Amino acid sequence: MIEPVEGVAPQRARCVTASNPGVLTLAGTNTWVLFEPDAERCIVVDPGPDDASHLDAVLIEVERVGCEVALILLTHGHADHSAAVGALHAQTQAPVRGLDPAWCRGTVPLRDREQIEVDGLTVQVIATPGHTADSVCFFLPRDGALLTGDTILGEGSSLIAWPDGRLGDYLNSLKRLRDLAAAGGSLTLLPGHGPLVLWGLPAIDTLIAHRTKRLAQVTDVLDAGASTVGEVVTAVYGLSGPALHDVVIAQVQSQLEYLSSKGNSRAADAMHG
Repeated sequence: MIEPVEGVAPQRARCVTASNPGVLTLAGTNTWVLFEPDAERCIVVDPGPDDASHLDAVLIEVERVGCEVALILLTHGHADHSAAVGALHAQTQAPVRGLDPAWCRGTVPLRDREQIEVDGLTVQVIATPGHTADSVCFFLPRDGALLTGDTILGEGSSLIAWPDGRLGDYLNSLKRLRDLAAAGGSLTLLPGHGPLVLWGLPAIDTLIAHRTKRLAQVTDVLDAGASTVGEVVTAVYGLSGPALHDVVIAQVQSQLEYLSSKGNSRAADAMHG
């Protein structure tokens, strides 16, 4: 549980972490309960995996802050964030909204730049495709806090897995979030996995630098003669076994597609080789 700190944002968010730790999920999926102080209704973001005990913990937290669930939001449709949507909707009758209409229950899809109001709580929707086509972030302007889903993790970097993951879109999304952080001096990040990040601006700069460096490594490997996805995976990531192999292949494919879109013919050949 991430508790509020006196005098430090966010004051309008509580986190319940699911018991689904792993290489890709870190300590587990973070479900966020958002509410205005003294409000009677709240928003639940990313109900999490299909785990009855986690859903019970989320509802206990909702009760603890003195609210009822008025709305369920999704940062994206991956199962570790969305599999509990049906159960939470059934228990609360709260409408469900995501960018992808397939996830919506009793209402319409989210819209980029939309502002949502629930009992005085203001949440702004920011479309951030890249990790997935339907990825969004949610900005709490009064806290200067941003719920990032898997667009930005609490530690490490997000998986951009081709074909749903698109590196060009992801870099554009990071730049958009950087502009938001810079406009306010910084930004507190509330991720879908991992710990809260108090200083969002340097964290975003670090992610952009990491992706730029990785693209330079892939370019160098291609220039040195790598001609297939597998050869790039081996040269850049040095995988010696099957663990995460398919995941890394999909990530390299997204890197090659990006470089190909920038006119790198070697990347185009390796992508289809």
